[in-house]
Amino acid sequence: MANIDEELLRDQEENGREIAYIRELLPSDLKEKYTDEQMVWMLDAIAEYFFESGILETNDDEVDVDIDEVSAYLCRQAEAEGRPRLLADEVRFVVEADLDYQEENA
Repeated sequence: MANIDEELLRDQEENGREIAYIRELLPSDLKEKYTDEQMVWMLDAIAEYFFESGILETNDDEVDVDIDEVSAYLCRQAEAEGRPRLLADEVRFVVEADLDYQEENA
């Protein structure tokens, strides 16, 4: 059984791989806009959205995700937490890339 340090290291490595993947898919003007810390926060917020929305509880093989709704959720959460303002039309690219990553690594 892995100890907590090993598990945290694996999570950190996975986040690094996902962030690198997402950066590759972002438009050139957004590739360096967000820090790794901001990207990790967005990935956590996306996961939180899926948990709260009930999407993860469905038994359907395919789930229709409203990318605009997820993007708006991230913008609202950032504002609620006093984080730097996010623009939904930019965050949308992060959400799409995250979904692509999850689909490829499922």
